[in-house]
This record gives sequence, structure tokens and C-alpha cells, in this order.
Amino acid sequence: MVRFLIIALLSLLGFITIVAASFGRDGWWAIAALALLLLGLGIHDVIQTKHAILRNFPVLGRMRFLFESIRPEIQQYFIERNTDGRPFDRDTRSLVYARAKGADSHKAFGTERDVNEVGYEFLLHSTAPVPVSGEQHRVRIGGPDCTQPYDMSLMNVSSMSFGALSKNAVLAMNKGAAMGGFVQETGEGGLAPYHLEHGADIFWEIGSGYFGCRDAEGNFDPEVFAQKAANEHVKGITIKLSQGAKPGLGGVLPAAKITPEIAETRGVPMGVDCISPASHSAFGTPAELMEFVARLRELSGGKPIGYKFCVGSRTDVLAMCKAMLETGITPDFITIDGSEGGTGAAPLEYEDHMGTPLTEGLMLVHNALVGSGLRGRIRLGAAGKIATGSDVVKRLIQGADFTFSARAMMMATGCIQAQKCHTNRCPVGVATQDPRLMRALDVTDKGNRVYNYHKLTVQEAAQLMASMGVGAPGQLNLRMLRRRTDQFSTRSYAGLHNWLSPGVLLEDPPRGWAQDWAEADSGTFGEHVPLLWSHDREPAPVIAGTVPTKRVEPKDSTHHTVAPVHPNAERPEGRPAPKATPKAG
Repeated sequence: MVRFLIIALLSLLGFITIVAASFGRDGWWAIAALALLLLGLGIHDVIQTKHAILRNFPVLGRMRFLFESIRPEIQQYFIERNTDGRPFDRDTRSLVYARAKGADSHKAFGTERDVNEVGYEFLLHSTAPVPVSGEQHRVRIGGPDCTQPYDMSLMNVSSMSFGALSKNAVLAMNKGAAMGGFVQETGEGGLAPYHLEHGADIFWEIGSGYFGCRDAEGNFDPEVFAQKAANEHVKGITIKLSQGAKPGLGGVLPAAKITPEIAETRGVPMGVDCISPASHSAFGTPAELMEFVARLRELSGGKPIGYKFCVGSRTDVLAMCKAMLETGITPDFITIDGSEGGTGAAPLEYEDHMGTPLTEGLMLVHNALVGSGLRGRIRLGAAGKIATGSDVVKRLIQGADFTFSARAMMMATGCIQAQKCHTNRCPVGVATQDPRLMRALDVTDKGNRVYNYHKLTVQEAAQLMASMGVGAPGQLNLRMLRRRTDQFSTRSYAGLHNWLSPGVLLEDPPRGWAQDWAEADSGTFGEHVPLLWSHDREPAPVIAGTVPTKRVEPKDSTHHTVAPVHPNAERPEGRPAPKATPKAG
């Protein structure tokens, strides 16, 4: 390898000599200056102590850092296959870009995916497809206590704050949402003027920092909230408990990205990092969460109120169900955020190892609500890596009533998956506050692209359902989605997972759910069952307010989905359960 480097270096020096000679005496002076600069750089590399590779290989060692800096681009554009990229592969990104431009998103010569790979999932078509519905499917959001219900699109713009996104990106998404009649969630950064610019329907997200509705101490301010919630464009309120990429961790907007506009919108000072606490100060128990839901519903004049979280402990989910039953208060909707989601930045350990993926989390919450007899009062949203029509249909089958998309909407706005969202150096102006970079994002053009992407993706979801023989989401069932379990067989979601029947948790909790149901307490969050211990481990203390146990059994390894099979049980209106229970597989 060294021999080749020497040959390459000599060849380069020879080329430089020829070029310099052609310019006469001035050319030689230029070579001398370059040689002195390289000599000085080499001496610096040898003397410095931070980088061992530069001490051993002065000047040449810098090639490593150069190639390392462009490695993501080389990987993305020259090495990875169409189906290999992460978080979104090339095929998915190309589909989003094509639809955003209103162009043909078809592909020739068949799938490049390995359909025999374990985990491959596919939808079942019908021998007798039905005509595609001429109108966009809508979902009514609003429980019995909601006086201003809202009809939600099957796909919407997920939570992204002004501050994390540039004002031009927020404006473009707002314009696209207004044109297409779908929702733009604000993110926890507050209700900015740019969320209201084009008149889109807004779901205002309230996080633990209460940005935009906080007092001087950072606590929730009901008067400020009521004033802003009364805006005619605000159609609903989302309480953010946690988010997919970093559940259980607060958010941070670096001081470098905070402009006077952001500071005013959030109600925070300039020059310091804007930090969201990990948990809320307005409530601390499941019962208090429900009371906060009722309070926001009253303050907003009866608009839909819900909350979003990435699923953690099943005990927590059941504790929320118990709180709903005990207080008589139910949210109008719950959005499940998968751990594979995330538009900003998070510690790698959180991104890779914390939180429940969307499939498991969505089915868990759906099952818990059905088993508690509450599913008919609450709509379920799904958020986390949703980009295509098949993604939407898949989540509807798994229990969702509507979906949110964040990163795909960013790509429709121009995002190239550079993964520099947290550096303020987004090269296309989507996730930056640098005026020079955001200037490249044309609001009119990108707003049209957001509209095109949403329209064509929702149309494709409707086309898929028509090919499956159903004319509306309520006719989907669990047998229509199958997963390859080994090289020789596939199973449907009806047989692959078990589903609770309506109200079973209230009557006779099935084995695998009984312990969690007994432990769940509306007065506390968290897992509090003592650990099994060995001779050198002290038993974990039982927290006050939890149910003590005489003998602790290990939880079932499949505790997310254990119960009698009952596909799509107790759906809200328009989503009836099948008359007959399908056979497993």
C-alpha cells in the first residue's frame, strides 16, 4: 500500500512540476510556497498530541479525515443497494421525491426485496377488487365529551417544531396541509405564526416545557393556553408524554439554533439551550393525566384532546386504562410513536435500544383499550417511519385509525437524509436556522410538493384497499396482513398474535395479562414488581400504591400479545369486529 502511495505522490509531483514550468518563474515560486506550507503542516502534525495517526503519518494521515467526512455521501450514492439504506432506503426516498413532484413513481422489472426473508410482510389482494373510493377517507376525532369533533385524514404531518425546522420548512408544510385538507402538528416548540400563515388545520402539541403556554417559571399557564387554543385554525391538542427516538428523555434545542423569533414563540431566553424536562409538572399520575385532559378540553372550548407517547411498560398503559375507568375521563385520541421514529437528534443508545417499536406498541395499546372496554371511545393514531400507502394500510390493520408522518414530509420538502438536523447545517434548509441555507427552500414550490406527496400517497392507500376488496378502512381485517415466519411458511396477524376480546380485563384477565392488570394503579406510573433475586441480590422495594405480591413469577416472554384471538375487536364506529373468529394462520 505504501509503495502505491509513493508512486501516486511522485506522479502528482511530476504533474505539478510540468504545470509550474509552463508558467515560467512564477510557477516555480508557487511550487516553493506550496512546499513550505506542506512542510509547516507536516511539522505541526508531528508535534501535536491529539491524533496519533497524524504523528505517525504527517500530512498523508489527513486523507483519513477527508474520506471519513464524506463517507455518508459515498455510502448513500455509490455503495448501498436500493433496499439497503437506513433509516429510509433508496427506493422509499425515490418514491417520496417522485410523488412530491407529481411524477411517475412506478418501477420496472419486479421487486428487489427478498420475499423469502424471515420478517417479510405482504398484503393480501382480492380476486374481486372493488372500485376505488372517489373521496378521501376521513376519521372522526371526538369522544363523548368533545363538542368540536374533527374529521382527520388517514395521513398527516407529524410533530415537528419551529426551531427544529426552519420557518420556510414549516411554511411549506403548512401550505401543503392547507391545500390538501390534512393536519399539521406543531411539535412541542409552540404555536408559531408560521403554523397559521396559510390556514392549515393545526393540532397544537403541548410538551413538558409548555412552550407557548408557560409562565415565567416554566409551568403550564391556563390563561395563555386558552387564548391560543381558541384560534380557529387549532383543531385539536396533543399532550406529548414521550417521543420515539428518545422516550424518557427531555428535548434540547441548542442555543445556536435559537433566534429571537423562536425565543418569543417558546417563551424562553436567548443564548442558552432550550431544554424540555423529561416529565410533566402539571401531572404525575395516570389519574392526574386524565384530569389534565379534561382541563385542556374545557379550556379549549371542547376541542379534541389526546396524548402521544412511545410505549414502554405495559403496566403504565394498563394504569392509564384504569385511570380512565375510575375518573370517567377519556382522551379523544391517543397517538402511538414507534421507537423507530425520530426527526431530530438523540443519543445512539436511545435510538437503538430504548422504547417499543410501532408494531408492538400499537397492538399493545389497541389490545389494552379493547380489553378495558374503552376502544370505542378513543381513536388511535400511529407515527413512526410511515412513508408509503402500504405503510398506512398496514398500520390500519394493526389497530390504528389514522397515521402521522414526519421524515417523509421532510423529504417531500426537500430533505436528502443528510442526518445533520442537530448541527444547524442542513444542506437543503429544512432543519436549520441559518438564513443562507434556509433561503434555498422555496415555500411555494415545496408547499406544492407536500400537497402532491400527501394526495398521491393517500390515493395509493385507497387503491391498495380497493385491490384487497374493501372500500373503506373499517372493512380491513387481520387476515389481510401476513408475515413470513420461516423459510417455508407465513402467518396472518390474526394467527400470529393473540387479541383481547372486549372487556375481558374487567371480567377475567387472561394469563399473561393478569399480573400486569393487578399491578397497574391509576395513582402511579412505572414497573414496581420486585425482581427475582439470588443470594447476593437484595429484593427491590415495592413502591407505595402498587399491589404487593406474595410470590413473583417471571412475565411471559410474549407479554405484549397474550389473550384469546379476537381480530379488530370493539373498533370505533365504522370499524366493526368480524362476525366469525378466523382460524390461526
